[in-house]
Amino acid sequence: MGFLKLYVINNSFLIKRKQYILPLYSKPVFLGFYYQETSITMPKTKQLEDFATQVRRDILRQVHKVNSGHPGGSLGCTEFFVALFQEVLDRKDDFDMNGINEDIFFLSNGHISPVYYSVLARSGYFPVEELNTFRLINSRLQGHPTTHEGLPGIRIASGSLGQGMSVALGAAQAKKLNNDTHLVYSLHGDGELQEGQIWEAAMYAAGKKVDNLIATIDYNKQQIDGSTDDVLPLGDLRAKFESFGWDVMEIKEGNSLPAVIDGLKEAKSRTGKGKPVCILMHTVMGHGVDFMMHTHAWHGKAPNDEQLEIGLTQNPETLGDY
Repeated sequence: MGFLKLYVINNSFLIKRKQYILPLYSKPVFLGFYYQETSITMPKTKQLEDFATQVRRDILRQVHKVNSGHPGGSLGCTEFFVALFQEVLDRKDDFDMNGINEDIFFLSNGHISPVYYSVLARSGYFPVEELNTFRLINSRLQGHPTTHEGLPGIRIASGSLGQGMSVALGAAQAKKLNNDTHLVYSLHGDGELQEGQIWEAAMYAAGKKVDNLIATIDYNKQQIDGSTDDVLPLGDLRAKFESFGWDVMEIKEGNSLPAVIDGLKEAKSRTGKGKPVCILMHTVMGHGVDFMMHTHAWHGKAPNDEQLEIGLTQNPETLGDY
């Protein structure tokens, strides 16, 4: 038998390529195998739900500390990020910017960086303690993700809305040219679909049969200035993407981990059939914190001390705060 890698985080761990049910520990523990302090894939629903709850705590604490950031969309997309990085992506243990022979992900609506950073850290890309530096001067964790500091997990600078689909389809075409059968995933806000570049990319992706691309739309119907219906109605998104030549599916319960996992796996099964795949994922902005839900008001506003405590009470510590 060869050497095995043992991955440990707080009270959960797994030996590389084989899952074991073992006693739980409160701290990372050396058990005689190769040791690396990081987080791991946790397939059980309860463990994934605990992961998501901790991510919500991370989101609230990050934006509160600096009184700046975007909690609403981050909270609404928590299940998506947990499902993607803990269950769906075929990714390597070590981050490689080129992403050869692995699935890759691009965040287009970069303002929801708090959820992205939390899930990356708790998935082993960088130390969880670095979440303490969110939006600070000289931090690698800027308000909108950037690449110049070399933060593992980040492949593009995002925040200028509308660009992520173009990048994602370019990467997907590169994989085809390189005979790499892995997939490219992207995430977009629904308000972002008011950007014209999205529809140029959508037309190109279908026209060139980029069928290894899965683009998910966070369909929460809210944006910075109000509801999407009030700001600029999006119309029938399903019909629009279908008219552009995409295979469109919906996740009706975008804040249900099982539903999101099943939806992403279904989307994966639809790839390779001549069409890019679009997921319309129905979510609630601010999900998990009752006073932040169903309103655009928390798109880009941090909670005060009292509000933070309410939000943390609704999302009890599960994996350990940073």
